[in-house]
Amino acid sequence: MEEQTWEPARLIPISGIGGAAEQERRATSGLLAVIGAVEEFSRTILKPLGAPAGKVETYCEVPFEIEDKTVRPDGLIRVTRGKRQWTILVEIKTGNSRLETEQVEDHLEVCRQEKFDGLLTISNHIAQVVGQHHIDVNRTRYGNIPLHHPSWFRILAQAVMVRQHRGVSDPDQAWILGELIRYLAYKSSGAMAFEDMGPRWVPLRAAVRAGALDESSDEALDISARWDQLIQYISLDMTTRLNFDVLPALSRKDSEDPLARTHRLAEDLASDGILEAEIRVPAAIDDIGVTADLRANLVCTSLAIPAPTSTRGSTRISWVLRQLEACPPDTRLEIRYERATRVRPGLLADIRKNPEAYLREDGRRPRSFTVVVNTKMGFKRGRGQGSFIDSVSDAVNSFYTDVVRGLKPPT
Repeated sequence: MEEQTWEPARLIPISGIGGAAEQERRATSGLLAVIGAVEEFSRTILKPLGAPAGKVETYCEVPFEIEDKTVRPDGLIRVTRGKRQWTILVEIKTGNSRLETEQVEDHLEVCRQEKFDGLLTISNHIAQVVGQHHIDVNRTRYGNIPLHHPSWFRILAQAVMVRQHRGVSDPDQAWILGELIRYLAYKSSGAMAFEDMGPRWVPLRAAVRAGALDESSDEALDISARWDQLIQYISLDMTTRLNFDVLPALSRKDSEDPLARTHRLAEDLASDGILEAEIRVPAAIDDIGVTADLRANLVCTSLAIPAPTSTRGSTRISWVLRQLEACPPDTRLEIRYERATRVRPGLLADIRKNPEAYLREDGRRPRSFTVVVNTKMGFKRGRGQGSFIDSVSDAVNSFYTDVVRGLKPPT
């Protein structure tokens, strides 16, 4: 018998998952056990929730009596530091299972009754806005109880960051965390990434092409909300690889009222056939702009670069050309000038050949430059070759690697 055909023993086995309930129990037990065992991962997960540093204990399916019924959250995490105890309930969904308002409010009622420090829910729902919970609960009764919701993909991203970038001091704990990562990355675990634009994607594309999309339709609102979830997913994927928090760049207004943002995106989709967003990468010169143009079938990525303080306009153009020397010649550069509203666009190939042609006769110097790269947009609603999701993700990642990463701020 050849040894390479043997299945290695695993801390969290992936074989024999018998349905949604078993899938959920394994994910809950595995995650909570690793939170209790791996100190660096525990702090990464629990510190943002308000937990102190201390002894971590985790439990599964702890029963509580509220009024006339028994409530059994999937888990409970307790951190003890001196005489202080910090306790949070955990409710977990895997696969396509959804959190229900009644169940969430029952758990919040336990928190209120027991004076616990909040409720943590985890599912495959990726929130439109980081920190915003997608379940609308009775805020009058439960508004002062912290309610947290990371997606499974965010949990996986945090585990990978700790394991690969920040490091785990104890070798055994590092192996344990690696087992959790391996399990969550396995398809049958039920911890999925963003994989589908939903059943309304195809009719929406047809309506956009025909110029017949109603901004208040279910199609427009659903795809607009999914667009923000896709941008969250891309940001999390970049976070995993870059080892710093990449986030969608939202105004305070959009952060406080994601529903209003969804309606605004739906209006743009109906009128212009576009979906827009911005992604904030730490240390980048500016936010990365992302536009999906469903009429032109293009994904547009862009970034604004302030001009240096050089006295001469030609020096400013030479500076930005040196910054972009690795970019392909068909990259577009838009030049904005001092005290002028007109934008002068040009291909890098043309500007490199004759930079003087992009100087103004009135002596007004370039004040900023915008780099723009257009790539072909995919059509399919799911993942894989020719998909919309992968085409947007690939465009953003390539733009960061080829353009953004090498840019230095002006002097």
